Amino acid sequence: MESYRRDDAHGAPGAGVTTEAAEAADALQAHRPMLLGLAYRLLGSRHDAEDVLQEAYLRWLGVDRSAVEEPRRYLSRVVTRLAMDRLRARQAARETYVGTWLPEPVPTAPSPFGPLDRAELRDSLSTALLHVLERLTPPERAVYVLHTAFDLPYAEIAEILDRSVADCRQLYHRATARVRQEQRRFTASRPERERLLDAFLAAARDGDLARLTDLVAADVTAWNDGGGRVRAALNPVTGADRIARFYAGVYGPRHRVAMDPVELNGEPAMLITRADGSRYTLTISAADGRITGIYVVGNPAKVPAVG
Repeated sequence: MESYRRDDAHGAPGAGVTTEAAEAADALQAHRPMLLGLAYRLLGSRHDAEDVLQEAYLRWLGVDRSAVEEPRRYLSRVVTRLAMDRLRARQAARETYVGTWLPEPVPTAPSPFGPLDRAELRDSLSTALLHVLERLTPPERAVYVLHTAFDLPYAEIAEILDRSVADCRQLYHRATARVRQEQRRFTASRPERERLLDAFLAAARDGDLARLTDLVAADVTAWNDGGGRVRAALNPVTGADRIARFYAGVYGPRHRVAMDPVELNGEPAMLITRADGSRYTLTISAADGRITGIYVVGNPAKVPAVG
């Protein structure tokens, strides 16, 4: 399969890659960070987002590009529709996934999605928000991402989704209502989340149940994604007491655990390596000075090569 990457499109000497393919790859590569960021926000999976861009390249290669006035707009439409198709297929097959499904963490220092200089771009990558977006329908998620993260007007979104402007407005309002139900639980600033993350893991390593309980909200929930491939709680763990005992048991003094701070999805995170070599990422959401959500990804297919 031909790749959309510029260096691959050129190929090795004698590879026989056409100038047309190279030019098509150049055009897509110019918008790659934005398109990858769009696909990732829609899917919560870097692997799936890359696959979508590959398929978008093949479609781009087959159209009359001289008739396309705005390649970025055209490619955004193709990527969005391909991602929505994948979302529908994934939701239909989700019952076969072992345990909780969480978004795939992505290192963002530097960001493969382009500059995260606007709060909307950074916040829309957070694990907490992506987890909430999983509860939306594919059209609701697409409208929410396109309007909130990329500031596209409803008229352009309507063209991308082949829907009316009024329909897109309604989809956005429904999506926003659902997000706002949970958004109050992750309003803490980045420095505050970093402080709480460090304090929580330090207390867990010390086995300090009282300190752990004090750091989390009464209705805190922890989600653990092992994908059936590593040890992880299959169901969400809820409540301050259960959370404190669970993490003191997992990371307490009896265990040899290495912890390395990293940036994932534009937010502070920890890469945790256990004595058996298994690796996990841990991020949190927080509000009002306490941790409200804990997100642990241990599925080896998702844990990034960082640290």
